[in-house]
Amino acid sequence: MIRTLFRSLEAVHGMIYFAPEADSRYASAGLDRPGGYFASRAAALGAVGAEVVIATFYNFNPAIVRARIPQAWETVSPERMLELRWEAADEALKKVLPDDLKEINELAKRAAERSKEMPHGRTLFAAHAALPWPDEPRLQLFHAQTLLREFRGDGHLAALLRHNVTGIEALVLHAATGEVPAEALRKTRAWSEEQWAATLEDLRKRGLVGEDQLLTEKGRELRQGIEDDTDHMAAAAYDVLSDQEKQRFVELASPLSKAVVEAGMVPGRR
Repeated sequence: MIRTLFRSLEAVHGMIYFAPEADSRYASAGLDRPGGYFASRAAALGAVGAEVVIATFYNFNPAIVRARIPQAWETVSPERMLELRWEAADEALKKVLPDDLKEINELAKRAAERSKEMPHGRTLFAAHAALPWPDEPRLQLFHAQTLLREFRGDGHLAALLRHNVTGIEALVLHAATGEVPAEALRKTRAWSEEQWAATLEDLRKRGLVGEDQLLTEKGRELRQGIEDDTDHMAAAAYDVLSDQEKQRFVELASPLSKAVVEAGMVPGRR
């Protein structure tokens, strides 16, 4: 149920990483697409250095981060990046979300506020949790899901660390599920073909991936353990909701994410 709750609203946040409304604003500020992504998502942390972004984003090739952070802060301030992100989210979501968001906002905000009581060990989440709530209902929903996403995401990193899985290993294991093309994961995180192949070979030797480049039984058990740990650590954010309210959350949120996906705002999702 925890994963269902999260996924039911995820597209309302996830679209910001692909929205042309965001890319155009970041470009106007002098940043290319990777630079805009790193700076906009890290802006809540302040003008941090590359190593902080590498640590908190986890699975990107450190080289691509160092090529853009901290140089991005010489071009645009973290405060301005946050403004640009809010503007982009509002413009993009205005196209697909209804005006009446009161009920889902109340539920999502309660869960988000609950998560704010538990910032320990969740650095990227805590930085976003310190931001003030926006007034616009669309942005309130976007912010609520941003908090729930980063709360879950930081827990996911803890699960990866617990299972001794590195960033690139996590990507290769994800690709080995067959759910996402390996090339898409490799290229968007800027790993070379050689780095990817070396990691794949190492995972084969460890019995986690087979010759067909898909997960073995041992690999599936590892992935399931990581996902179960992630769900367990994310569950506390939703414990403020009753079982009936959780069902209502999914009922209200799912059509909103569906509208985002059907509008083509999240690539690869239909």
